[in-house]
Amino acid sequence: MDPQRHSVHRNIIESILRHVPGFRGYLDKEYRRESDFLARTWLANRLQGAKQPIDGYFRTLLDSGQLDAMSQLDRIRTRLESVILKIRSDVRGYSGFFDFVRIDESVLDRIYDQDMSLVQDADKFAKSCEALGIRSDTPQQVTTSLLQQLDVIATRFRQRSEILKGIDDA
Repeated sequence: MDPQRHSVHRNIIESILRHVPGFRGYLDKEYRRESDFLARTWLANRLQGAKQPIDGYFRTLLDSGQLDAMSQLDRIRTRLESVILKIRSDVRGYSGFFDFVRIDESVLDRIYDQDMSLVQDADKFAKSCEALGIRSDTPQQVTTSLLQQLDVIATRFRQRSEILKGIDDA
């Protein structure tokens, strides 16, 4: 996700072209766009992987006759699908943001912090889903916790988008 990591994989031609006036900024924009895309792909894939344990938990509830919790679990599945779709469908690289050669470092730092938080939140959510068969919480506690975690991810992703589009409050 770090644009600087892309520089390790540059070939000799790119290294030479970086010395052409204006071209360096172009390459940096492309690397930022690619990093943005890779970050969102990882997030969406990590959340996508959480669907299988949710489906397994759904079957467990069905088999044990706990039909009351199934509607909440179905709500989680729908919300999860919506979050994944938003992450996957965002415009690649936010061209309006990345079109500037010079970008305020503090804004880049905020985006990086937001991405790191999203990674942690998505990983926490996925691990919570993976532990569904092990947890002793009631189905109501499980669904409440998972919905809260998904809301945090959705809110943080919306805030990230607002930072990138320049419409956040900070």
